[in-house]
Amino acid sequence: MTDKTMRIEIQEAINAGETALSSLGKAKSCLSSAGGWGIIDLLGGGLISGFIKHSKLDEARTNIELARHDLRRFERELSDIGDLVTDIDIGDFLTFADFFFDGFVADMLVQSKINNMEKQVDEAISRVNTILRELYLQL
Repeated sequence: MTDKTMRIEIQEAINAGETALSSLGKAKSCLSSAGGWGIIDLLGGGLISGFIKHSKLDEARTNIELARHDLRRFERELSDIGDLVTDIDIGDFLTFADFFFDGFVADMLVQSKINNMEKQVDEAISRVNTILRELYLQL
């Protein structure tokens, strides 16, 4: 692969990573908002807080699906540049949202899932940032 071709591949991977970061950021924002409304709901917030919480969870689900799609694209772009980037392990956090799509039984369980999901999104953001920093060094 020529230097020019490699630079193009690296830039494509960077673009895909930045897109994934954007999607993850939107998911994190929705989860954070849902978490806040979840606490209000736990404290007896009533019908309105429950409705808003579930609305935010729906937004989070949409953004998490988008993030999963974007992370898969990032992984594909990273595979194009082969051994240039070390410690690429996107696969294990592509499934980070699987349990999130299970049915919710109680408000406490919902709140726990929101908190766990926020941690997993934070981890995904951190790992994508680490890979992007390494890619930028290769340009």
